[in-house]
Amino acid sequence: MASETIPVARYEGNGKCRFCVWAPIRNAVELHIVSAQERFITLDRDDRGYYSATATDVHPGDLYFYRLDREEEFPDPASRFQPQGVHGPSQVMSSEYAWKNDAWRGIPLKEYILYELHVGSFTPEGTFDGVEKRVAELRDLGVTALEIMPVAQFPGERNWGYDGVYPFAVQNSYGGPEGLKRLVDACHGAGLAAVLDVVYNHLGPEGSYLSKFGPYFTSRYHTPWGDAVNFDGPYSDEVRRYFIQNALYWLEEFRFDALRLDAIHGILDFSAKPFLEELSSAVHDLRERTNRHIYLIAECDRNDSRVTLPGACGGYGIDAQWNDDFHHALHVLLTSENQGYYADFGSLTHMAKAYREGFVYSGQYSIFRQRSHGIPSTMLTGEQLVVCSQNHDQVGNRLLGDRLTSLVPEDALRLAAGAVILSPFIPLLFMGEEYGEKAPFQYFVSHSDPDLVRAVREGRKMEFEAFRWQGECPDPQSQAIFQTAQLTPSLKEAAPHDKMYAYYRKLIDLRKTVQSLADLDKESMEVTEYEAQNVLVLRRWALDDEVIEILHFSASSSSITLQIPSGTWNTILDSGDPVWGGHGISLDDEFISRGEIVTRVHPYAFIVLRKMRSAV
Repeated sequence: MASETIPVARYEGNGKCRFCVWAPIRNAVELHIVSAQERFITLDRDDRGYYSATATDVHPGDLYFYRLDREEEFPDPASRFQPQGVHGPSQVMSSEYAWKNDAWRGIPLKEYILYELHVGSFTPEGTFDGVEKRVAELRDLGVTALEIMPVAQFPGERNWGYDGVYPFAVQNSYGGPEGLKRLVDACHGAGLAAVLDVVYNHLGPEGSYLSKFGPYFTSRYHTPWGDAVNFDGPYSDEVRRYFIQNALYWLEEFRFDALRLDAIHGILDFSAKPFLEELSSAVHDLRERTNRHIYLIAECDRNDSRVTLPGACGGYGIDAQWNDDFHHALHVLLTSENQGYYADFGSLTHMAKAYREGFVYSGQYSIFRQRSHGIPSTMLTGEQLVVCSQNHDQVGNRLLGDRLTSLVPEDALRLAAGAVILSPFIPLLFMGEEYGEKAPFQYFVSHSDPDLVRAVREGRKMEFEAFRWQGECPDPQSQAIFQTAQLTPSLKEAAPHDKMYAYYRKLIDLRKTVQSLADLDKESMEVTEYEAQNVLVLRRWALDDEVIEILHFSASSSSITLQIPSGTWNTILDSGDPVWGGHGISLDDEFISRGEIVTRVHPYAFIVLRKMRSAV
């Protein structure tokens, strides 16, 4: 790919900057420098619709627009910084940055313990610098990968990030490109991988001017956000190039270790070689060239194992994907909610299948969808599936944005944490859950168009209809909604949050240090259901190490006879231990099993047993 066809403004040093923009539907494009020495520069067109020129006496910090057909002018579609917001001029940026941790090469995907956060509400500052101050704390918690919700420039200063309209521009109110690079550098210095959430299925509704330049969108497909991105129609080669270059931009210039691809089910593409496969190939080529651990993680609601199968097997070759079924099965067992998509879940069998295979729905009929849903995931490895008990969607898309903390007792919170962190999959924590944060996380925006604000309000009300929640739909435009989402991390130092925090640290430590818990081979696991007592038992092994995980999904104590292999066993974790804030332990620290044991398990107990190795 020749440099002149990469549609970004690249500062080359010594006052020279190469400008390039794709505008095939325009007859003329001019660069309008709007800084101190205002001027217009006519760009030359090639046969694919790229307009470019090398401008002199241009420096980082200079502002510019592109003027189209000598009439309207707009920011650069590949702007790297919008200091005055989505409607203002773009700014010339230098790629130079003095990396302190230049030798960092990442960590294997199987070692990922993800921590998802929203920059604006994670700290009082609401900036990258604010997050950077807490990186050491996250390292001490034990997480290994920091996942940041989207930071592409969005309108205003309050937004989840999925309304971004300049995929290459780092949000100005968060601290811009320099602040983001410092944060990534700090993560690497602390031994953490850095993951960025990117959105390639749509652009936000305010400040999106890409259609003024070219056919970035198509009316052939309709999405919840309007016309679909043009990934398979006329001119789609250059649209694909734009988004692939964006992915490589984050991975190369900002040195992110992985990208989380938002809602790929919204990418409508019926070409022989889909965009997602082409993107995956480009990212894996970069991984080989740079000898770095670089990954793609997708969100997809189709329960489609082809997302993570290699291209040679008919898949896209993406490294991992979110498994919402695990969350839904766990959530319903703990809360008994049955509205919306929760109607498809509710039995212990669902949870057992989520552990054994991954997808609960692998082709059977879905009541919520009123059709068959999904395909089998038995061929997927544990490190190809990401699971959680909470995330920005599952919390934020509730009417009141209420966390699991507000829905279930502390015993159940500890069970949920154990179920996720000591699963044979990649675990994801949502900011604050490690100490039982109570602040709601609701959807918020700060649009400037009154009609758009009205449409967003009505849209949110419609989204909640399937859940039949009682109460008034909160106003996403309200600044108060954003303010209530601010975390209070000092809670972890006060009872009972301090015990929850210590419990999370213990779980993460066990995942890292116990061989059979660190191993993500689903084949080295047996799952047994005790329906009458609502107990699930996982037996996992790796070489000569063996553990038993007992999960009790009931608010009452239960007497139960458990099939435990013969030998001497140690209880290495019991969520009912008072040290974690529980109400009593279920098993002795050490006991002998002759094939089965009879015990009484406390409400919502999560217990981990480890078999003692025979003396040599």
